Amino acid sequence: MSSALEILRRDFGGAIIEPGGGAEYEAARRSVMALGNPAYVLRPESVADVQAAVRFAAAVTAQAAVTTQAAVTTQAAVTAQAALTPTPAQKPTLSVRGGGHAFAGFASNDGGIVIDLAHLATVDLIDKERHLVRIGGGATWGQVVAALAPHGLAISSGDTRSVGVGGLTLSGGIGWKVRKYGLALDSLVAADLVTADGAVVRASAEENPDLFWAIRGGGGNFGVVTAFEFAAHPTTDVFHGRITFPAQEAATVLRGWADHLRTAPAELTSILNAANPFAGGPDAPVEILVTFDGDDPQLAALAIDPIRRLGTVIGDDVELRPYADVLVEGVTPPPGIRFVTRSAFVGEGSVAAVLDLLAEAGTSPGSPLLSVRSLGGAVSRVPDDATAFAHRRAELMIVTSVAGPEPVVEAARPALDALWDRLAPHTDGAYANFLASATEADVAAVYPAPTYDRLAQVKRRYDAANLFAHNHNVRPR
Repeated sequence: MSSALEILRRDFGGAIIEPGGGAEYEAARRSVMALGNPAYVLRPESVADVQAAVRFAAAVTAQAAVTTQAAVTTQAAVTAQAALTPTPAQKPTLSVRGGGHAFAGFASNDGGIVIDLAHLATVDLIDKERHLVRIGGGATWGQVVAALAPHGLAISSGDTRSVGVGGLTLSGGIGWKVRKYGLALDSLVAADLVTADGAVVRASAEENPDLFWAIRGGGGNFGVVTAFEFAAHPTTDVFHGRITFPAQEAATVLRGWADHLRTAPAELTSILNAANPFAGGPDAPVEILVTFDGDDPQLAALAIDPIRRLGTVIGDDVELRPYADVLVEGVTPPPGIRFVTRSAFVGEGSVAAVLDLLAEAGTSPGSPLLSVRSLGGAVSRVPDDATAFAHRRAELMIVTSVAGPEPVVEAARPALDALWDRLAPHTDGAYANFLASATEADVAAVYPAPTYDRLAQVKRRYDAANLFAHNHNVRPR
């Protein structure tokens, strides 16, 4: 360890933040969704720094493996043989932090190493004719929209400014342009990674295509992405806002909304929220958020007016806005507040059954926050096996959220589990970016068996020791 640390201090040009570092450490150990006590927070200033950080993490992990093996040699032969490979709990955890929004708390840890990419956050338009944009691995989508707005360009991303480009893209990227331009990862044309051996590898359709396939949906399993290259698209202002209906009309509004989105133009993307605990829970209005990707008021009205006719409109603030203003600011929960999110996808044949269940649950006491996102459009036009995102045929994605102090979350769990038990026969898979846990069942939902098997083969090539395991982990085959 001392030798590895000496090499790190020699080769690393960024900040090395350790416990006892006062306010700097207190800030560095926190991410938006996690509070940890890491042994080291490494904040690189360059790609070479990232290489040094990864080599340090690999050396520390290797030393832990040797120590574990030595410890078990005094045990019985059978026990020793079973314990030769250290469990994840015995290995120092390596966290890679971009925006720090992972609900599962991947951006920090206890006793391990955090590589914080916050200082690798440049956004450069590198080819104006092809609209190619190079983005540092630590950039947020707020930085991206601000940099691209003067050029009249945008990239299909999420819906929150402070969310990191890396975490969102590597696992999908579902936001306000998803039906017109697809997932964020569908606009990715290349990426530079530091892999587990400290090498810099470029992934694209032409270079290391197996790795390029894997990082588009496979999460952070394959290395630290230091730069992304996206093909942006020209954008105008967009029509965006919220239309609300009484809670009593939830069933009718839900069904009518889903029916309309099935045939609506791809320019229209929408999210339906119900049972918002901060707006009355089961009595909260049903909120339909819409974005029409275009500035023609007549075309926008043709797409949005059918939603207005679904029920009794009690609020409507849809208006023409710059796309950069559509992304909202992220909220950092106060200490002691825990978030539990679960997600799943819904195919066309199950939409009616799922919406009936959600309408019933959303107007019942104890309901979690319910959110339903429209998919289809450009998402479904990509072949199933073109990327490691495996849920192309889904028509909807549903998300439930519970937030509060630990006792409140635990008190809500029985009703939440009961709802998901009822939803289970009608849903499929899960979206990694909206999961607060990373169990084996979660990983199996995110990656169906054929996708997982292919990812595991790529993992073996680039990270055979599973250094990058603090994620929805794919183990190397």
